[in-house]
Amino acid sequence: MTQFHDKSVLVTGALVGFGAAICHAFARRGATLLAHDLVAESDDKVAELERSLIAAGAGAFRYVRADLASRDEIHAMFTSLRSDGHAIDILVNNAGIQKTSPVEDFDDDTWEKIVAVNLVAVHHCIKQSLPDMRRKGWGRIINLASVHGLVGSVNKTAYVAAKHGVVGLTKVIALEAARDGITANAICPGWTDTAIIAPQIEAKGRAIGANTREAAVEALVSEKQPNGKLIDPAHIGELAAFLGSDAAEHMTGVSLPIDGGWTCV
Repeated sequence: MTQFHDKSVLVTGALVGFGAAICHAFARRGATLLAHDLVAESDDKVAELERSLIAAGAGAFRYVRADLASRDEIHAMFTSLRSDGHAIDILVNNAGIQKTSPVEDFDDDTWEKIVAVNLVAVHHCIKQSLPDMRRKGWGRIINLASVHGLVGSVNKTAYVAAKHGVVGLTKVIALEAARDGITANAICPGWTDTAIIAPQIEAKGRAIGANTREAAVEALVSEKQPNGKLIDPAHIGELAAFLGSDAAEHMTGVSLPIDGGWTCV
């Protein structure tokens, strides 16, 4: 197993879902975890995450709060980390939000916030992280792009536009940093067992008159993923840890589907 005892890993949206799974994958390998989310540092969820990551083997833990829709708050987050002596070795842009709506009915403010958090913030976090990586001659940028960075789905104009943007951004960063020991890759998960898809599971259940969550999940997942299964977030964490390793040195600019076969057709 690759070890990250000398690496600091910043994970945005770290408290739940993909973010927590990615944090645990790096913690098991000894990394220092710099965990970002929206809640106050005093929130019980932060203490719970710290305890679980240290128990898993993390070298150290630091929590930072920022609203990723705000460029100023992103800059303040990085300033705070630098003032504490943290230079980012591995950046995982995981934080994301979603809302589904037909394009004619999509609230403009919500549309713009989705793009701000899911795409513009990715740009700002990369921009803030690259100088330290270049100075070290080593770095890993891992962007959570979603299968919707590769394909479209109805009622998701903002999310799909942002995630396609992340795929394109990843390619450009890979080219710009190729000679600096820095890689940039995107992970593109399909339906995964996380809170972000709960509203869609509930909507599908209502639409088909499902009596159980399991029936609603099966109906939703079978529309897209040939294997018919929700993905375990832990698998996303393991893929992120691989992309952070030296074994992935020559993988850059790649968008990797982990989608149960969704993008085969």
